[in-house]
Amino acid sequence: MATALIADDEPLLRERLAALLGNLWPELEIVAQARNGREAVELFEDAQPEVAFLDVHMPGMNGIEVARCIGRRAQLVFVTAFDKYAVQAFEQGAIDYVVKPIGEQRLAETVQRLRERVASPGRDTPQWEATLEKMAAQLRERMAPKPGLKWIKASVGATVKLIPVEQVIYLKSDNKYTLVVWDGGEALIRKTIRELADELDASRFTQVHRSAIVCMDRVSHFTHGPGDSGELHLKGRSERLTVSRSYLHLFQQM
Repeated sequence: MATALIADDEPLLRERLAALLGNLWPELEIVAQARNGREAVELFEDAQPEVAFLDVHMPGMNGIEVARCIGRRAQLVFVTAFDKYAVQAFEQGAIDYVVKPIGEQRLAETVQRLRERVASPGRDTPQWEATLEKMAAQLRERMAPKPGLKWIKASVGATVKLIPVEQVIYLKSDNKYTLVVWDGGEALIRKTIRELADELDASRFTQVHRSAIVCMDRVSHFTHGPGDSGELHLKGRSERLTVSRSYLHLFQQM
């Protein structure tokens, strides 16, 4: 029976990953779950699992630092919220990955590769160290302090309005335009949610749907809906924001 360790500082994400693996790889035994990087290393040394799922961002030691400690003693899968780390690892074929929020179909592809690698443990993984070093460099760049977006520009005819980001309540988009709702009104801008998500302060703004971002300071409460759905209620406003299935885990304990 293959064995695995899951390391993530978010309990709900550990539970979700373990549940998905239970469906996709029933014979895989989760022998340890770590809450941070240092605990991941300690538990790995005790249990010596064949597979390690490592969150890239963990307190104490990040996933890449944990991977260096583990070396090639296990098949590594990085769990990351950032596509660019994942794409690099995937392209080089040295280390696997899944992107948060974890989708079952994508995880199934990873499980298939892991099954093959566990069954052939002697197969070499070229560029393993180089991949880790490039990912570490990208992580350092990502974590470096950057000035946050202060204003959002909205053009109305010949007028350019400057919307203070600190007053923004939420943003909703279609393919090309995004509706910005703030204390002073509403405006459409020609910028996608994905572009804005990269520029907004992640400690204040959270994506709750592929087409919606909300300022968490403006959320009053969350309600469960039918099936895998939910709604966010806003302080002093009547509209509600739908939380899609992929982001539900962020609000399960509200």
